[in-house]
Amino acid sequence: MSSTLLVYLHGFRSSPRSSKAVMTGEAVKTLATAANAIDWYCPQLLASPKASMDMVTAFIDQSKADRIVVIGSSLGGFYANYLAEKYGCKAIALNPAVRAARELAPHVGMMTSYDSDEPFDFRPEYIDELKSLQVERISDPNRYLLIAAKGDELLDWKEMSEFYQGAHQLILEGSDHGIADYADHLPRVLEFISP
Repeated sequence: MSSTLLVYLHGFRSSPRSSKAVMTGEAVKTLATAANAIDWYCPQLLASPKASMDMVTAFIDQSKADRIVVIGSSLGGFYANYLAEKYGCKAIALNPAVRAARELAPHVGMMTSYDSDEPFDFRPEYIDELKSLQVERISDPNRYLLIAAKGDELLDWKEMSEFYQGAHQLILEGSDHGIADYADHLPRVLEFISP
C-alpha cells in the first residue's frame, strides 16, 4: 500500500476554510483507494513566512508518506514552489504569487484575515523572509501544474506563465484571482495529483 501526503497552502490573509481548500479537501477523498492512502494537511499558515515553512517542513519530515504533492494558492503557490524544489515533489500552483516579496511589500503593517477579521501584524522583516524563500527557476517543469486566470485582478498571469515555462499549464480566459470557477478545473487538479 502506498500513501500520498497532500499539502494545501492557502493564500495571504486566507485560511484552511477558503472555498478552494475545502473543495479540494472534499474531492481528494475520492482519490483514496485500498492501494493508495491520502493524508490531507491544510494548516493555518502564520504571518511569518519563515515560521510557516518551518511548521510545514517539520510536518512533512515526520510524515511516513511515500510521496508528497503540494497545492498552493496565491502566496501558497509561492510556498509550493519552495517546497517542490526542496522535496523534489509535484506542485500545483493556483494563481501563484511568483514574486511574493515584491507583491506583499506594500502590505506591511496591520492586516485582517478575510474570513475571521482577525488582525495580524505583517512585519517588514517578513519581506526579507520571503526573499530568502524565493525560487528563481523551477528545476523540473514537468512536476508542476499551473492554473492561471487571465482575469486575475491582483497578479499578472503572463508573469506566471513565463515563470512556469515548460510546465503543465491551464490558462483560464477570464475568471479572477480566487478562481471562481475552480470546481470546473478540479478534475484536472485531481488527475495531476494521481500517481
